[in-house]
Amino acid sequence: MIEDKKDKYLVTFRPSGKRGYIEAGRSVGEAALELGVDLENICGGRGVCGKCRVRIKEGLLGRHDIKTGVKGLSPLTDSERKRLTRQEKSDGYRLACQARIYDNITVFVPEESRVGKQIVRKAATERAVNLEPAVKKYYVEMKPASLEEPQADWERLQAELKKRFGLDNLIIDYTVLLNLRKAMRLNDWKVTVTLWMNREVIKIEPGFVDKGYGLAVDIGTTTMVGYLCDLSGGEVAASDSMINPQVIYGADVMSRITYIMANDSGLERAHRAVIKAINQIARRAALQAGVKREDIVDVSVVGNTCMHHIFLSIDPSGLGQSPFTPAIHHSLDIKARDLGLKISPGAYVHVLPIEAGFVGADNVGVLIAEEPHKQNDIMLIIDIGTNGELVLGNRKRLISSSCATGPAFEGAQIKYGMCAAPEAIEKVKIDPVTKEVHFKVIGGADWDVDSGAVKAKGICGSGIVDAVAEMLKAGILQRSGRFNIDLGTPRLRRTEKGPEFVIAWANETAIGQDITLCQGDIRAVQLAKGAMYAGAKLMMCRLGVARLDKVVLAGAFGSYIDKESALTLGLFPDCPLEDIYSVGNAAGDGARLALLNMDKRSEADEIAREVEYIELAVEPDFATQFSQAMYFPHKKDEFPHLSELFQAKKNSEVKGMKTC
Repeated sequence: MIEDKKDKYLVTFRPSGKRGYIEAGRSVGEAALELGVDLENICGGRGVCGKCRVRIKEGLLGRHDIKTGVKGLSPLTDSERKRLTRQEKSDGYRLACQARIYDNITVFVPEESRVGKQIVRKAATERAVNLEPAVKKYYVEMKPASLEEPQADWERLQAELKKRFGLDNLIIDYTVLLNLRKAMRLNDWKVTVTLWMNREVIKIEPGFVDKGYGLAVDIGTTTMVGYLCDLSGGEVAASDSMINPQVIYGADVMSRITYIMANDSGLERAHRAVIKAINQIARRAALQAGVKREDIVDVSVVGNTCMHHIFLSIDPSGLGQSPFTPAIHHSLDIKARDLGLKISPGAYVHVLPIEAGFVGADNVGVLIAEEPHKQNDIMLIIDIGTNGELVLGNRKRLISSSCATGPAFEGAQIKYGMCAAPEAIEKVKIDPVTKEVHFKVIGGADWDVDSGAVKAKGICGSGIVDAVAEMLKAGILQRSGRFNIDLGTPRLRRTEKGPEFVIAWANETAIGQDITLCQGDIRAVQLAKGAMYAGAKLMMCRLGVARLDKVVLAGAFGSYIDKESALTLGLFPDCPLEDIYSVGNAAGDGARLALLNMDKRSEADEIAREVEYIELAVEPDFATQFSQAMYFPHKKDEFPHLSELFQAKKNSEVKGMKTC
């Protein structure tokens, strides 16, 4: 018999079987986090995403004879009343983040509420770079110590480095000093010395060693990636990626800031999570390359301002309230061991600078990779993520801003939305006449749906953008975002919560339910795209330009959305389709460039100071621009290139786009 615990109750999760005693008053979501249960927590426990639906089982708990049921939880909250259907409430469903525990309970976590293993698509892009890393190796042969020349080991090594390479005024890392005597004598006084910035000895190895490795890390809000680079040749020797483990504390930066502010140990937990993740990336990348983690002698890191602060264990609370000031703007060089990174003990971590507020080191990485400050064309760079970051301009002037797009494009805030994981719908086409839907699922070979095909579990960001664009072109949606309800197709139907359109029928899904897009889903897309468009338009007004020469879509999501669909929605102002580019993980590429070339670090410091930052929230025209940008593609702005595209396709179903 399990021992009873005072003021604690037994919580059992199904189908995982994980259970434990949880303090009274804690939420089911907190219990899942503590017990390591696979459960969505996209909004950080604020009750706004509705993704953490669980079902409370009624009856006795197996052999323990402990009665469980919904009466063991707090009453329904306003958030639950709003987000759960009448049937779900009747069936015992609750939102895990809202329901608090006051008795023994058994919790069933349905398939759609479990965290899927996301497909992390942040491959390295091949870029030319002049190889000039901060870390270099020098091979030295010395005369052995003797009674005639009893010079101390460190002074002997210093003298030889000055004599052979002109290196002077060197210092030595303490951990290297501890190993110096042994290393110098293991191979007859022949050693390879690793220097950082040609001023500090950070590693010493017996004999001749020509290879050294660096790790470039991009800490994204949702995904993390590391590129292991050969510092002697510049090649990417291996790469590894994973979901940012901080997602359990919330999908967006504000959710994580809220979590940290509300929990005394929140910052420590979030910091430990990201350090553990980087250590895993380093270990796996080193294993791929056939080297040791100790061979990693330099690290460069980018991330948005919140991720930057948490990585450094700096309290990000200042970012959660006006005037949204970061703790530091400048770049930093910190010993890796001081952060808990398990690589070469003497190695440094270079953290790129922050521009302002929520425009962080990741955006600086994009700038040194794409170099808009060296271009004549007016270029708009958009990193479409949970926190949308924008840069506009050319060599004459650059301005930047950020907009809270929210996680809608990453599947959150969408009823059947999910991350880019196997079984997610990633591409959608709708016949403009019959309104029939064809879709492609991640993991599926093609567009065909048959009994042997991979079935859909939900719809990810690229699929959402496609679906809404196709619904517009097929006349299912009006430009205002409202449904044209009387179309005579069974896919468009009314429900107690309003109209919805069926993307996949239940027999085509892995969850046994129709996958739909409802009016609330469309509104979430409008809010996200409206914020991004309004930001771009205000920046264009500030810069005094009427049109864009180029649009660059950065980030993993930007690489996989269809640019025609993006333009149809009005994610950004009009631009020729051939001048809209996807550049992949430009932030990660910037981290690689900073790893391989010291001049790029200096360039990053300079450009971060030169870019003008606009705080969109205080712009007097923001509300007007935002409300107009809620329309597809826009209420007033013209989209001549979109009109030309549809005219070329002879798509008579799309009307009114000429005057958008």
